Amino acid sequence: MEQQFKKEGKYSYFEAGEGTPIIVLHGLMGGLSNFSGVANFFPQNGYKVVIPELPLYTQNILKTNVKAFAKFVKDFITFKGFDKVILLGNSLGGHVALYHTKMYPEKVTAMVLTGSSGLYESAMGDTYPKRGDYEYIKQKTQAVFYDPNMATKEVVDDVFNIVNDRIKVIKTLTIAKSAIRHNMAKDLPKMPVPTCLIWGKNDKVTPPEVAEEFHKLLPVSDLFWIDQCGHAAMMERPDEFNQILLTWLTKNKI
Repeated sequence: MEQQFKKEGKYSYFEAGEGTPIIVLHGLMGGLSNFSGVANFFPQNGYKVVIPELPLYTQNILKTNVKAFAKFVKDFITFKGFDKVILLGNSLGGHVALYHTKMYPEKVTAMVLTGSSGLYESAMGDTYPKRGDYEYIKQKTQAVFYDPNMATKEVVDDVFNIVNDRIKVIKTLTIAKSAIRHNMAKDLPKMPVPTCLIWGKNDKVTPPEVAEEFHKLLPVSDLFWIDQCGHAAMMERPDEFNQILLTWLTKNKI
């Protein structure tokens, strides 16, 4: 992915392929590399994949919230000159996709949500590992996945560095509170954007009942399950995730 990473003005992002843009939005503890499966697959199937770095830790504390991140995504889409896009979000990224779609529906052709926050108030705060020794952080990170081996040393190191950085901790807690404040339950029935929900059956962060609630509240949605899979389906089961999504996009002519 390194070769296709760009920095232009205030934006740092990955971009590959041609066709309808899929804007990928990462979560609170999730880096761009979590989406390498999506980034490798969809450019070969007629889509442009763009993964911007969200300014989770770089903006003023007053702009460290779901609404401000949604505005950042809208500005990025405008900067890139895209007319309409598909938004794909995991965890906090899903919440940002939802809030963006609420505010700027004219920009969104479809949404793809996997392990999204936005409904389940504990989704952010409960899973955020407080400071502790490395082994504790490792266990908390492993719990995000069905297969604990997915929590490689690199992944654990990233989380450990965040939770031991005072400024990042303050901003993470600010984002968590913002996620609770911006609960989407009342907004979802008024959002008729075609939505593909792809959920790990063993997600402990946003459990299966959260996916079912999204499915119930969103006017136009399809729900797909991936067995033996945790909170980051696109990372843990990339082949199944990609195939489900491509089939759904093709069926819906998106």
